[in-house]
Amino acid sequence: MEVIEVSAIIPVYNDRNALEHAIPASVESLSRIAVGFEVIIAEDGSRDGTAAYAERMVEQDRRIRLLHSDERLGRGRALNRAISGARGDIVCYFDVDLATDMRHLGELVACIRNGYDIATGSRLLSESRTARSGVREFSSRGYNMLVRAVLGSTIHDHQCGFKAFNRERILKLLPQVEAAHWFWDTEILIRAQRLGYRIAELPVEWRESRGTTVKLRDIWEMGSAVFGLWWRLHGY
Repeated sequence: MEVIEVSAIIPVYNDRNALEHAIPASVESLSRIAVGFEVIIAEDGSRDGTAAYAERMVEQDRRIRLLHSDERLGRGRALNRAISGARGDIVCYFDVDLATDMRHLGELVACIRNGYDIATGSRLLSESRTARSGVREFSSRGYNMLVRAVLGSTIHDHQCGFKAFNRERILKLLPQVEAAHWFWDTEILIRAQRLGYRIAELPVEWRESRGTTVKLRDIWEMGSAVFGLWWRLHGY
């Protein structure tokens, strides 16, 4: 049996078109940095043919796995499920739109090889290069300032969908993480810091995908989630 070092997870929900590019790009990138790897498609109740397409890719390449859910779990729960089922000692995930340049994947994985528990891409370090609308830039910086102020984080960018983990260490943390959807990224970093996990934050090149928008409701929900986590962490 082939030894799997790196498990790469792609969370997807109605992302059939994006997956056509993401799967071959992921396999190509992983082939350059790891001898043994797997690509896990964490499919979350899609209705656009995403699962059927992923199944065809699985038949063509044994390094690709599909974790299908009939019902919507939410991004956070889908990631929990995929990490728990991963076979690699290093687990990473990235968004299906590949907004973060995949040339950074080697750096991300190298951090875990070198003893970090978590490595996360950052769009907000001085060396980072980003291309996105002014509204998204403003909301991202405001959100991360709120997280740092309220939750005492030292991380600059909590929501970048480009992270890697020491699987053994992260499995111990997952039962504490309650966020079912987008707040998962922030909560796992906050809880990891509180437990003294070693976290590397890396500058990345990131480009906003077409069609992505920031809604007032999203900003309200994320802000509420920050204060909700503070409340739980302090035992109220």
